[in-house]
Formats: sequence, structure tokens, C-alpha cells
Amino acid sequence: MLRVLAVDDEEPALEELLYLLRADPRIRSAEGATGATEALRRIGSAVEAGPEDAAAIDVVFLDIHMAGLTGLDVAQLLAGFAAPPLIVFVTAHEGFAVHAFDLKAVDYVLKPVRRERLAEAVRRAAEQVGERSAPAHDPANDQIPVELGGVIRFIPIDDIAYAEAQGDYARLHTATGSHLVRVPLTTLEERWRTRGFVRIHRRHLVALGRIDELRLDAGSMSVRIGTAELAVSRRHTRALRDLLMRQGSR
Repeated sequence: MLRVLAVDDEEPALEELLYLLRADPRIRSAEGATGATEALRRIGSAVEAGPEDAAAIDVVFLDIHMAGLTGLDVAQLLAGFAAPPLIVFVTAHEGFAVHAFDLKAVDYVLKPVRRERLAEAVRRAAEQVGERSAPAHDPANDQIPVELGGVIRFIPIDDIAYAEAQGDYARLHTATGSHLVRVPLTTLEERWRTRGFVRIHRRHLVALGRIDELRLDAGSMSVRIGTAELAVSRRHTRALRDLLMRQGSR
């Protein structure tokens, strides 16, 4: 459950954003600030009070063009905090996207804000907040057991290029072969999200770092991983392009 602060110096836009945020079940609380100065004061107080305080802020939904300090100025100032909240930019201007991701923004939402697009930004923020509070790394999670000729072997997850749905099973593809495991693809997607795996189709989960090429042909998208060419569904096309753009801007 996220605690958010929305910042916009245009009150109608702020009220609309707050309305949409408060309608999302993943939002615990959503408050508004009508300018950069007020936002910095409230964020500073929240950071000083600590993450368990009632006034704590997990995510700031931040307009870029504001009187006085801009949203980019605010983000640069927050970068100096020891434990700043996450930032989602909400703006009518497309031209600042690369700069925004340079500032480690979680997402970049264009106005007029669509409910579905905002929900995706909330999902990404919730995912990153969850990663911050995740327990310490367990080396046992670096491998997955597979059965091969009656023998259980452990395959390093880093060796897996992509996974393919086969009913309630998943086939794991590596450079040396494939292995069938009795785990649904949706479960692997949830477990491996923080390891750089991304869903590109209802049938395929791929390791982002293993993508050799991204291909566009007559409006459809596919990725090449080694000798395999995998289709990207329309549902997942935008999310994949956003992820690759964020990687390229780092």
C-alpha cells in the first residue's frame, strides 16, 4: 500500500490526479501540494520522521512545468536525500523523458492522464517499493531444480534466456538445452521480476539482458534471443519499449 504525494500548481489537474490515485486500491493515502516549495517542505519532514511515521511518503507524482522550481529541479534536490521517495513524472510535455529517467524516475506519464496508464505507473512504483523492503538475498534463490533422467539438478537462473508456457508447466531455455519444470509461467514471472525477466507474451517470459535484437515489422514487434525469434504481444509492447528505453538511458 503506497503513500503518495501529488504535486501540480494547476489545481484542477491536481484534483483530477488525486481522484484517480485515491481510486486505486494499491494507494493507502494520497495528498496534494500546489507547488515545489510546499512539496519539498512536506517531503523533507516525511524523510526526517522516517518510513514508519504517519506522514511518510513512498512516491511523488510530480508535474514538470511549475512556477518557480520545476519538477526536474525538485527531483535533482531529492537525489541528495539519504532515502528519498520514488518519483513518477506527470506532464503534458514529451521532450523531458530521457532527462527524467536520468534522474531515476520510476515512470513518465503524459497528460491528459488515462486511468489505465496511471495504474501501470502505480504498479511499477509498488514493485520498486516492495523491492526496497524485500528481505536479504538468499543464494538458494539463484537456482531452480529440474528433473533430468530421474536426477534432480540445479540450473542457475542466470543461465536461462527465456521461459515458455506449456499448460501448468514451463519450459526453460538455456544455451545448452531446455528443461521442463512443474511451475506455471505466471509464478516464474512474479518470482523473477526483480532478476530482469519480463513478460512479452502470454507464452513467453524473457531475460531482458539476453535480448539480442528488437524487431519491428508492419506494426508488430518481436525479439531475437540467440536463434529464437519470439513475438511480443500488443499488450506488452509498450511496457517492453519503456523498459528498454530506461536501460538505454542509464
